[in-house]
Amino acid sequence: MTQIADHWWWRPGWGVGTRFYTFHFTFMDQPEVQEHAAKARARLEGLPGLDLVPGQWLHLTTQGIGFADKVSDGDLTAIISAAREHLASVAPVPVSVGPPVVASEGIACWVGPDGALNPARDAIRAAIADVWGSDHVPEGPDWTPHVSVAYSNTSGPADVYEAALDGQTNTAPATLSAAQLIRLGRDHRVYEWETIATLPLGATL
Repeated sequence: MTQIADHWWWRPGWGVGTRFYTFHFTFMDQPEVQEHAAKARARLEGLPGLDLVPGQWLHLTTQGIGFADKVSDGDLTAIISAAREHLASVAPVPVSVGPPVVASEGIACWVGPDGALNPARDAIRAAIADVWGSDHVPEGPDWTPHVSVAYSNTSGPADVYEAALDGQTNTAPATLSAAQLIRLGRDHRVYEWETIATLPLGATL
């Protein structure tokens, strides 16, 4: 039996009011992804134990930097500048957002093809290394690109969610042409942010 776990436990360093700098790809300008997520939300609406992700907060978590109170303004500015330069050499990336499935702590859509976004993430990691050194880049090189459409606020069997999603096999195309450097919070059982910088892929500097 598939199990799902509560996503909203406080991870180390997190609490009410905590803010975190990170790079994401976001989807406000991707109508097909928005429609795809809306169809998933419609199937999940009203089921207990889930917090659905509103369209404005759909995101693809890409690469963290650090807690806002630990990253100096100077370092942040330098990372943004370096990331802008590195991402200029990475072409916009066509991807496919897969059907929603039960994940460990919510409902997610895997994003492919495999490895398609690695050059963009590698460019961002190189930018952080430019400023802090390669031994101080947060997180590891391995990752699983996905877009969450709901997060679990409880732990237990996931049968009801699997039944609700059964038969939804559609995918959504998107072209990711810019990464966002955001200041992220999670005070209200949803990830909310302010955008600090938008960094185009393949831009002419």
